[in-house]
Amino acid sequence: MTHAPASLAEINRLIGFDTTSRGSNLPLIEHVVGQLRSAGIESTLIHNAEGTKANLLATFPAADGSTTGGTVVSAHTDVVPVDGQDWSSDPFAPEVRDGRLYARGSADMKSFLGVAVAKIPDMAARPLAEPIHLALSYDEEVGCVGAVSLVDAIVEAGLEPTGCVVGEPTSMRMIRGHKSVNVLQVHFRGVAAHSSLPTEGVNAIAHSAEFVRFVHGVAAEFAQDGPFDDGYLVPYTTTTVNRIDGGIAVNTIPADCTVTFEFRSIAAVDLQELIGRFRAEAERIGALMREQNDDAGTEFTIVSTAPGLETADDAGIISRVVEWGADDSTGKVTYGTEAGLFSRAGIPTVVCGPGDIAQAHAPDEFIELDQINRCESFFDRLISAHRA
Repeated sequence: MTHAPASLAEINRLIGFDTTSRGSNLPLIEHVVGQLRSAGIESTLIHNAEGTKANLLATFPAADGSTTGGTVVSAHTDVVPVDGQDWSSDPFAPEVRDGRLYARGSADMKSFLGVAVAKIPDMAARPLAEPIHLALSYDEEVGCVGAVSLVDAIVEAGLEPTGCVVGEPTSMRMIRGHKSVNVLQVHFRGVAAHSSLPTEGVNAIAHSAEFVRFVHGVAAEFAQDGPFDDGYLVPYTTTTVNRIDGGIAVNTIPADCTVTFEFRSIAAVDLQELIGRFRAEAERIGALMREQNDDAGTEFTIVSTAPGLETADDAGIISRVVEWGADDSTGKVTYGTEAGLFSRAGIPTVVCGPGDIAQAHAPDEFIELDQINRCESFFDRLISAHRA
């Protein structure tokens, strides 16, 4: 029989906060602030522009008061929607069945977060030789939006951590590499007209289709010609059109169409060069549209971009994470995380957390209780390794 994790009550509390990205995460953040304050640790909040969401940064200082160095423990607080999914139970009322915890966020990634919060008293009570930093973000699920200002705050505070663990679900494997994630959008501005008079209008959807063909042509080039990285399940850069919005009626030449697409690149691909290639094609099509009507054209937007992760084999955080109980691995993952942002700031970073990414975002999302137990042991060893 699976032993119930000690942190289960805290995990259940965090799951009970509906932190779907379209809403606020402030009730959850305020709860964590309270837990930290009860342990004598103050925290810094970094809000979004509207003040409706916040990152949290807290440092458990070394025994001599130093806040420099040490390890960052990082988690995002938001979850994806449950809209349209068929759940066997209330997704925000956690339920244990057959050794598994079912709920939205159970795998991605409130179990890791819950263990971290449950361990706050231990981190605060034990004299530390080097600090531990707790970094919680908002809006990871919509493009790693919040972590940008969170990482900036770490740099500006001069904390200079020697390593970071991002607790995304990896089944407690140590992951040292993942692709970048880049979301781009092109708005095609046409001219409306009755569909019986197509020469009087500029069809935004028709021109967007030309751009879609271009995007998938680029995807075919990468699949055939590379560059390749065999560390990934899909060993090349991928690019896909995932949403198209346009048109108002079947008898109207559409004046507007928006194409949203993404690319996930390996380290050998120049991000800016590839973005420039897509931008140039959008501008080329926009020029063709303006030849038909001066009011037509295109608008190219970078919605979000999160860098990839390529942590060197000799980085100290790799051996430390294995010592703390992670399964050693040379594998890489195709999904993106906030780890690339920490790495870009000069903080050696790995991804390691409980649960399986295959369960994330799915109806009846779950995590094995044994995975939470492993995560608890991981934190116990992490804390012990930082003790004075």
